[in-house]
This record gives sequence, C-alpha cells and structure tokens, in this order.
Amino acid sequence: MPIRNIAVGRPEEATHPDTLKAALAEFISTLIFVFAGEGSGMAFNKLTDNGSTTPSGLVAAALAHGFALFVAVAVGANISGGHVNPAVTFGAFVGGNITLLRGILYWIAQLLGSTVACLLLKIATGGLTTSAFSLSSGVSVWNALVLEIVMTFGLVYTVYATAVDPKKGSLGIIAPIAIGFIVGANILAGGAFDGASMNPAVSFGPALVSWSWTNHWVYWAGPLVGGGLAGLVYELFFISHSHEQLPTTDY
Repeated sequence: MPIRNIAVGRPEEATHPDTLKAALAEFISTLIFVFAGEGSGMAFNKLTDNGSTTPSGLVAAALAHGFALFVAVAVGANISGGHVNPAVTFGAFVGGNITLLRGILYWIAQLLGSTVACLLLKIATGGLTTSAFSLSSGVSVWNALVLEIVMTFGLVYTVYATAVDPKKGSLGIIAPIAIGFIVGANILAGGAFDGASMNPAVSFGPALVSWSWTNHWVYWAGPLVGGGLAGLVYELFFISHSHEQLPTTDY
C-alpha cells in the first residue's frame, strides 16, 4: 500500500546539499515555466489592447504553457525530478515517492519561482498587470473545482506513468514531452472556463503580485485533490502490485 511508504524524512535532509540543489532546480524550472506561460498571456493582452480572449489566444496559451513546461521538466528532471508543480509534489508524496520535508522545500521553491517570475514580468513590461486566474462568466466555483481535479488528475497520472513508474523503461525519455502535451491539451479543454491552472504555484505568483485572491482556494484545492488521487491510484494499482504479478512467457 502507498500509505506505508509515506515518510516525514529526517531533519538533516532539509539541509543536505542534494536537497538544496533539488529545491534550487525547482525554483529555476518554475520561474522558466511561469515567465513564459504568464508572459504569453500578458503579450496577448498587449497585442489586443486588453481585448477579450479569443480561440487563437487560447491556442497560444496552450502552446506557450506546453512548450515551457516541456523545457522546465526536462532541465530539472535529473536534479529534482522536474516537478514544477506543488500538485505533482503532493502526488509524489502520497504515493510514497518523496518525503514530507523534501516536499515542503519543493513547495517553497516552486512558489518563490512563480512569484519572482511574475515580478520580473511586471518590471520587464513597464508595470503591466500579471493577471490572476479567475472564473469565466457562468462558471461556478464547484464547476471550476471539478475541472481542476480532473485536469490535474490527468497531469499527475501522466507524470507517474512516464517519469515515476520504475517499469517505464525508455518511456522516461519522452516524459517531458508527454507532460507538456497533457497540460497544453487541458488548457484547450478548460482554459475558457477557469484558466486551467492545474498548478497552485502558477496561480499563486500572479495572485500575489496583483493582490487578487478571488476564488483562489479553488486553484489549490482542485489540483491538490486531483494530484493526490492520481498518485494514490497509480501507486496502488500499477506500482505496488507490480511485484505480485505472475511471470510471463516470452514467445
């Protein structure tokens, strides 16, 4: 059972050089991701003079986030695992693949990376607003909560299948591509309704810098529930039971 593998971690782990390097990698990867993703939205607003979102704008956002996440995961994979997302870290924790102490350091690094990215964008663009995530007209918080749970479940499930599963083999090579693709696809599916965050850090930075917290809890609760469920499901059904399978015969 995954619950048996959950660990708090030893206090010295928090100051171990490898842990600190991993946290720094998460900070840089999240900064790269949020700078490109949030920056693409700010660029769209500038080009359209703060016009309403169009289908082309949604496609642009999906591409920017998908490409940026592919890079952010790839550059951090060999150091920290390339989580770039508190929901991914939480999913890894409930599946017993990261300790609580290490996970907390990842969260701090991810939130700082997002905040610094938004501050840099605000400075570089002459004070343009870093727009916080918000619900579209007619979309309730419960609609958005379900969307965030389902989309983040798909994201973290993909992370487990391509990057965490010890049986992944050569599939681990395409993990950053698959992870970027699922985020881009989910933005196309949910972006018009609630912005399709799937990532509390991505939501936190813009909200803090613009000081806009309306319905912000949805962008924490949804991703954490979805990520946690994905971690439990994949670990319980596809990893923990793998050692109990009968041997197969090669033909």
